[in-house]
Amino acid sequence: VQLQASGGGLVQAGDSLRLSCAASGRIFSYNMGWFRQAPGKEREFVAVISRGGGSTYYADSVKGRFTMSRNNFENMVYLQMNSLKPEDTAVYYCATTITGGGPNYYTNDQIYDSWGQGTLVTVSS
Repeated sequence: VQLQASGGGLVQAGDSLRLSCAASGRIFSYNMGWFRQAPGKEREFVAVISRGGGSTYYADSVKGRFTMSRNNFENMVYLQMNSLKPEDTAVYYCATTITGGGPNYYTNDQIYDSWGQGTLVTVSS
């Protein structure tokens, strides 16, 4: 399945953005993740959602501010980002994984097999 993230942009600290990830095929069999990569830094885990959407897990840095959701009928995944901070500035990527495990398992980007082109989020102070 091919993925395309969108919805990024330039916002001010405290603003909100909603990222979307469109898949070219059915995603109901995949756990879906969001990652981000800031300039000069390694890619880091942001959030993951289970196949049916009933379970989510977030990085501590975004917990309580970001919400991940999905619509399997439309093959879409979303990341609602509130109370944005300058340190949230990064390119955001969505990804799929067919495998499963405990919450920490999903923080490893090596388990994900398909990645979309990212969308840039810039948060000014």
